[in-house]
Formats: sequence, C-alpha cells, structure tokens
Amino acid sequence: MLSESTSPAPGSEWAFSAALDPSSALKALRFPVSLEPGLGRRPQPYGCGGLEFFLVVTRASDFFKHRLRSAVTMLELRLVQGSLLKKVLEAIKDLVTEANFDCSETGFSLQAMDSSHVALVALLLRSDTFEHYRCDRNMSMGMNLSNMSKMLKCAANDDIITMKADDGGDAVTFVFESPKEDKTSDFEMKLMDIDSEHLGIPESSYDAIVKMPSNEFGRICRDLSTIGDSVTISVGKEGVKFATAGDIGSANIVCRQANAVEKKEDEVVIELNEPVTLTFALRYLNSFTKATTLSDSVTLSMSKELPVVLEYKIAETGHIRFYLAPKIEEEDGDTKE
Repeated sequence: MLSESTSPAPGSEWAFSAALDPSSALKALRFPVSLEPGLGRRPQPYGCGGLEFFLVVTRASDFFKHRLRSAVTMLELRLVQGSLLKKVLEAIKDLVTEANFDCSETGFSLQAMDSSHVALVALLLRSDTFEHYRCDRNMSMGMNLSNMSKMLKCAANDDIITMKADDGGDAVTFVFESPKEDKTSDFEMKLMDIDSEHLGIPESSYDAIVKMPSNEFGRICRDLSTIGDSVTISVGKEGVKFATAGDIGSANIVCRQANAVEKKEDEVVIELNEPVTLTFALRYLNSFTKATTLSDSVTLSMSKELPVVLEYKIAETGHIRFYLAPKIEEEDGDTKE
C-alpha cells in the first residue's frame, strides 16, 4: 500500500554485537499477488517467471492515448537504462523477500534486514539517476521482491522502464518501452502493507577501508566457499588477507596495493588507520557479490566489533550497501554469528 514515509524512530541505531537488534527486524505481512487487466485492449493471460497475470501490449501511439488509471499520478520514475533496475533486484531479492521502497524528492531508496537479523541492505538511487523523476510527496511502497524481479525479467535488457503509482492507489505499474518506441507493455502489481522500522545508521570512522575490483572480490568469496563456511579478513600494512579453513584443508589469499595498474578499476587501494581482523559468514558475502554487475569496484569498510560495510556504486548517482555483523569468537575457539 502507498503510505507516507516517516522519519527514523528516535534512538533507532545499530546494536553492534553478534547480530543486529532483533527488535528492529522487518515484520512483513504476506499478501497474495493478483493483477488487474489494463485499459485499451482486451487483456490476454500471460505467464512469466512462474507468475500468471494480464499483459496489455499496444503500439506506442495507442498507449499514450489512454490513461492507465482515472486517479492522479503522483509517482513517475523513468529509467532509460532499465537493465539497472533488473540488476538491483537480482542483487537483493535472495537476501530480502519483502521490503518498502521509499520515494522522496531526492531519490528512490530501500532499507531492509534479512530474516536472521545479521545483515542489512541499503539502496539509494538519486533522482538524477532517472531521465524523468516525479514524486509529489514522500511515500512508501511495500513490495514482494521476488515477484517484482519476475516482472522485471519480462523486460528486455535495452527496454526503458517507467514506474507509476497513483495517489491513494494500492498498486504500482511497470511500463516497458522498446528503444525504438514501437512496443510498450504495462504490468501492474499489487502493493503490500509491510510494518518495518527504519534504522538510523550512524556515521562511523573505520579502522581500514579497502577498495578493490568487484569481480576479484567475488571470485575470492566463491573460491574460499569451496573450502570453508567462513572467511577471516585481515587488513594490515602488507595488504588484505582472506583466510578460511575446513574439513578438506585451508586457503589464504593476499591482495596487495599495486604501484601501477593499466586500468584504475583493477587497482587495490587500502586506507589503514589501524590493523583489523574480522570473521564473516561466506554465504552472506557470496550473496552480496551478486551486486558485482552494478559496479567495477567494491569498497569494504571495517572496524573492530562493527558490521563490515560493502558498498557498490551505481552509475555514479547511487549505491547499494550491505552491512554484515562479524562472527564472535567463543572461549573454546569456535565462532558464532
């Protein structure tokens, strides 16, 4: 459902421990997805990605002759590089199943925790990311991310994607337009009522910040997950070290700063205030690396007893950040999340 956004609750901050404060976890209400037929043509049943709904395809000239709804449109976001939104959903849909998208005059954002309360994702697409951005008032749209992803898969990678919502409406419309403007498709998805608490993430200074190629970081996480379930990341003067151990053996990978590289995106840059060593679950890091397609580089910000922050820049006008609580070492030498 559309709802006005609210400011973060006073005192709503991080609980820096083995996991984030469970009281701040999202409480999502499941809502069955059903789609209403559009206007202008007799709707035809259409299936895509396991969802069955009604698809209306018209010529571009026909499309603009009809209003999709009688209510006044209060939200309209036109993204020429539609594949960008598809990549964003692929990066987060397995971590978070349902979430509120917050819209304001400055941009389109999302903040949500995973079901175990160990990880959080924060997305921001600033208004200038879009060719056309209209948001008449602050609003929040609850969506099932899996269903949203299935809809977006029905758009071609070069399609222009427009999101529309009406004042007081209970649905969002996705419009897919071919680059030649000879085909336009619209898909309507019911919104959800999702009760969530917006966390106020405090600004922090970090002991170590590592910037490295995102594809290299993704490969390291994949390789180490074949050996163990967790990775210990150590940042020091010699570079950044990734280590793991399992039943079949152990592995260590060290990345050092290079004085000269052919491509800037291939360089490893380390800002070190204090050496730091933290251990994280590889299954989460591997999930985060699905954002590799969004950015050539990834930045890891680390401090003792704080969640690590992985940031992927999006088109220079936005970002997606993943926060992951470190594992805590027990007295017997074991670790827990």
